[in-house]
Amino acid sequence: MTPDVWLPLPPDEIGGLPEGPRYHFWDGGETYPADPEECDFYVVPYMKPAEVCLRPLPRMRNVRVVQTLSAGIDHVRPGLKDLPSGVRLCNARGVHEASTAELTLTLILASLRGIPGFVRAQDRGEWQGGFRPALADRTVLIVGYGSIGAAVEDRLVPFEVARVARVARSARTTERGPVHPLTELPSLLPEADVVVLTTPLTEGTRHLVDAAFLARMKDGALLVNVARGPVVDTKALLTEVQSGRITAALDVTDPEPLPADHPLWEAPGVLVTPHVGGPTSAFLPRAKRLLRDQLRRYVNHEELGNVILVTGTEDVESASGTVRDPSGAVGTRRSLDRHGA
Repeated sequence: MTPDVWLPLPPDEIGGLPEGPRYHFWDGGETYPADPEECDFYVVPYMKPAEVCLRPLPRMRNVRVVQTLSAGIDHVRPGLKDLPSGVRLCNARGVHEASTAELTLTLILASLRGIPGFVRAQDRGEWQGGFRPALADRTVLIVGYGSIGAAVEDRLVPFEVARVARVARSARTTERGPVHPLTELPSLLPEADVVVLTTPLTEGTRHLVDAAFLARMKDGALLVNVARGPVVDTKALLTEVQSGRITAALDVTDPEPLPADHPLWEAPGVLVTPHVGGPTSAFLPRAKRLLRDQLRRYVNHEELGNVILVTGTEDVESASGTVRDPSGAVGTRRSLDRHGA
């Protein structure tokens, strides 16, 4: 049978797609391009509200693959209950590393060097010098050390940081050094000048950064969140930044979008960007490459990449029996939900 593939990009703009499937363009519009029940391979529209992405899922009774164009898959998890068993959910590992890592370094440098204050002074026509901390000689802790965390470290190296500490669900060794298990996070936090969050959002990582986490951060430390807003307990963070003890740079917030009257906007030492880690000029070439590769694999009955979970199975698995989640952890769904990062 000829498979139906739903794409959020016009097929002729992707180029190089394998022959055989019927390709349909749907980017979240009111009208479906075909009968959802006949869809075999659904590529979720990018940067659309969850309710838009989930709308066709209850009718996709024959879908075999759900592919996101985001690293996180939390926005589609609620719709998995509507799918038949055996559906593979794949994320966009390899698409967002460059853009997100670039923004992470931007947020770190801008916060440490006081760029927001200089911009406000420029708007007032004021020349305001001052002594600011450098990134050089600082200790950076990356929480959720997967492909994005590794890409952040790649870009930290030229800045002469004193040390990069890495945390993931479980311990392992990389070419750059050890990755510490999540259980060692409390002992690592007091040593870090900059704490970068790149962990996926799961029930295990929701409010991972709570009052106790923040209390362990050293005075004057910077928290950078490029993961998901709910990884951080916003109320607890506000207490710390309003006291002036730590600072924060946030590309994601909880709630999101951040309401105009939310106290985070005015909190001292807080830099907010509107979830722009992924959407850059680097996105489309990498997204198209991912789709070409995944669809080639699908058409040729090969193992798909980036399989996060398979519906109706107890374990998170791919054809090889294990899967690497966005934080770099390998294991079962039970263990990932429990440990999170």
